[in-house]
Amino acid sequence: MAERDHWKIGELVTLTGITVRTLHHYDHIGLLVPTLHSDAGHRLYSTTDVARLQQIISLKQLGFRLEESKKVLDDPNFRPAEAIKLQLERVGEQIRIQEDLRRRLEGLLETIRTQQNTTGEQLIQLIEVMTMMEKYLTPEQMAKIKDQGALIGEETIKEKIEHEWPSLIAKVRAEMDKGTSPESPAVQALGKRWKELVEMFTGGDQGISTSLERFYGDNPDKAAEYGIDKDVWLYIRQAMAHI
Repeated sequence: MAERDHWKIGELVTLTGITVRTLHHYDHIGLLVPTLHSDAGHRLYSTTDVARLQQIISLKQLGFRLEESKKVLDDPNFRPAEAIKLQLERVGEQIRIQEDLRRRLEGLLETIRTQQNTTGEQLIQLIEVMTMMEKYLTPEQMAKIKDQGALIGEETIKEKIEHEWPSLIAKVRAEMDKGTSPESPAVQALGKRWKELVEMFTGGDQGISTSLERFYGDNPDKAAEYGIDKDVWLYIRQAMAHI
């Protein structure tokens, strides 16, 4: 039997499993245009066309989009190694994105575990704050905060957040409302404790503290959710500036 040098579209569909619709689409976008035609004008695929189809399938399996496949296959200087290198870079970026997602989910899970009665609304707010915080903190800083939290322990964190922080904020607000100078001994003492609590959660990392200050400075509404409105924030910052 003589070796075949062309195939009808139906024969190619049967042999490869590629659908007629897909082959028509490839033809329409110029990705795989049959180079031969029968006397009746029907499309015929040559051995060269079949080889190109095999390359298209290989590139698709590597994750290339159709327009990218067309670009590399139409390039006379196309080198398979370059295509694989490009895809490796893409896979690396996808891994980075997935690692970022995993880290965020771990942080969310840890927060939920420490807040047993978390509501749906609170979760939405938490996700929003986490997303915003990541614009200000590097992955390394986020990891350090997490490690510091593990070092402090859940009970201590809960006690400081649920009891001492609200009490400290209330005392600062009371002094501010009385018109007490931020440089007074009473407010200086509050500022000192405020700074100690911040350092407890940041591990004394000044870079993290600066990033958090910038976050709350740019998003005063988020600070307000914890009872720290803009006036209180500016007042206690003035006090800490003199410590």
